[in-house]
Amino acid sequence: MHVPDGFIDAPTSAAAAAAAGVVVAVALRRVGDTADDRVVPLAGLVSAYVFALQMLNFPVAGGTSGHLMGGTLAAVLVGPWLAVVVMAVVLTVQALVFADGGLSALGVNIVLMGLTTVGVGYGVFASLVRVLPRDPRQAVVASAIGAWASVVAGSMVFVGLFAVGGSVDVSMRAVIPAMVGVHGLIGIGEGIITAMTISAVIGLRPDLVHGHRSTHRVRTAELAGGLR
Repeated sequence: MHVPDGFIDAPTSAAAAAAAGVVVAVALRRVGDTADDRVVPLAGLVSAYVFALQMLNFPVAGGTSGHLMGGTLAAVLVGPWLAVVVMAVVLTVQALVFADGGLSALGVNIVLMGLTTVGVGYGVFASLVRVLPRDPRQAVVASAIGAWASVVAGSMVFVGLFAVGGSVDVSMRAVIPAMVGVHGLIGIGEGIITAMTISAVIGLRPDLVHGHRSTHRVRTAELAGGLR
């Protein structure tokens, strides 16, 4: 989903960059207020892991391919605010070093693959863990569904940005199925990779998974309230 230079016009790209800048600044402020010595090194590892996985493509259909976006995975592991910072760093390095996504489109790419995937993915995850049966595997299932939803949401936001400021002569009738339809399939791969990673980390160090810790605290509080 990396958007190249010139695909979205300058005003829309500038607006996306401004929005991304504001949210990343807020995220940095929130991270500075809440992060502990254990989370920061983990964020570095998550950044490297997401960066590496984004470099690997898997076939989808009709000659197209997809790769992990990683927003939901990062959010479940280190929390949504730190995940925003992680994704912004990953996408910036990719644009500067590997020309993966244009510099003028960096704000657009952060909005699509950083803010949208983190916000939607973690929102779906957090909502599901509150209603799923109380089972240790619930975080894995919820992360998979959240990851799929985040990819589809990112493709829909792209469609919206393209409708407002697309500068390539491609009809919306072609853009919508090409983006939303294909990314619905890519999201399946995203969900599988996310679930496998979360399952592995929970199996070894559940205390390092932000989403799992948060769920445990909520359930403990509910139980304590019920015993009063």
